[in-house]
Amino acid sequence: MHHVTLRTHPASDTAWHSAMQRTRGGRETMETVCLPRLPRVAVCGGTHGNELSGVYLVRELLKEQKETSGKEKESFSVLEVLANPKAVQRCLRYIDTDLNRCFTHAILNRPLPDKPPYEMLISRDLNALLGPKGSCEAMDLVCDLHNTTSNMGLCFISYSDCDWICMHIFRHLQQIPDIPMRYIHFDISSKESYSLDSVGKHGFAMEIGPQPHGVVRSNIFTTMKLGVQHMLDWVHLFNSGTIFEGGLVEVYTLVKNIDYPRDETHNITAAIHPQLQDRDFCLLHPEDPLFQTFSGETLRFKGKEPLYPFFINESAYYKKGIALSLARKRCVTIPAIRAQTEQEEQAHEPEFTSEEEE
Repeated sequence: MHHVTLRTHPASDTAWHSAMQRTRGGRETMETVCLPRLPRVAVCGGTHGNELSGVYLVRELLKEQKETSGKEKESFSVLEVLANPKAVQRCLRYIDTDLNRCFTHAILNRPLPDKPPYEMLISRDLNALLGPKGSCEAMDLVCDLHNTTSNMGLCFISYSDCDWICMHIFRHLQQIPDIPMRYIHFDISSKESYSLDSVGKHGFAMEIGPQPHGVVRSNIFTTMKLGVQHMLDWVHLFNSGTIFEGGLVEVYTLVKNIDYPRDETHNITAAIHPQLQDRDFCLLHPEDPLFQTFSGETLRFKGKEPLYPFFINESAYYKKGIALSLARKRCVTIPAIRAQTEQEEQAHEPEFTSEEEE
């Protein structure tokens, strides 16, 4: 079992130990953990300007916010953000460079070059709006909306498998009828996360597909909207004092990426095999068909263990040399949680350990 620790809320050094209590029989059991409330939430779309479900959903949320202005407020505020407006206007993934790779401390804080990429400039604007990253002033929760051309359904993507806020939100969204959900964990170990959602104290990407880039499909948009609504419902319940029971969460952890076969000129020589296409999260066994060359030959998976493929044939990843990603599935134990009361919050002086300090 993966050891679960805390890094993204006050009293992180003691929260895990206080959650674990020994019974008379010597077993360790988890007790309810009290975490700070989430008074400020950001929902971001258009980080990639041609992934249109998030673009149109943010615009819809902005419209709804104007229509409900003056009504009774929830237990938190929601900030809707179109992250890369110029790319959205041109319906491009990005203008100069991938915005979702521009949120390391080094990029955000080092001196700008003479002619900085457009996305490097707006990453600093977004850090000022949602952060600063790694500070107590950062947004409490950042949800970044994305589309994939792969047949992945609705997924949570996180660089942490020990952020109990995000994992409890994921469990809550699993209650949406007839919408399978997966939690994808990108293990960056000691490296720092570079994505937009890393600017907040808690953050995740909500990825949904299949949808071609540059178009919007009603069923995909509706599923994303349901996911965001359920996420906001959970935040309200959490802030209002609801206790969320602990348990097991299935997590897919990235193992490796596989590129397409290529010739000496670096041109691809094969496509995803028809038996694998659109079968994201279906177990891939050694010797299963993996690619089909343009001459018709079947190339088989030469791995040493069965793994779960995802991002199969994602169109944006051709440039990155990724035909598909492979993951292992495991279970992570999370504790019951509830929001701190006002008295408990006053008793804990806010402190936040950034990834840079770890």
